[in-house]
Amino acid sequence: MKPKLTRRQLAGVVLFPAAAQALPQSPAAPDDELKAARDRLKATSDALAKQTVPMAAEPAFQFKA
Repeated sequence: MKPKLTRRQLAGVVLFPAAAQALPQSPAAPDDELKAARDRLKATSDALAKQTVPMAAEPAFQFKA
């Protein structure tokens, strides 16, 4: 008999340890938190800019007015 996990339970199992590691161990100054957030945003945007997406790729949603 296989135990059944819902998608939410699976996401919690997968994402919670990663989120727990991302938490700072000691409270930082607001300026340090802002700089760290900007650094993470810059690193993420650089990683996304390196990805190639073919022009034929369509978005998973449609804009409707």
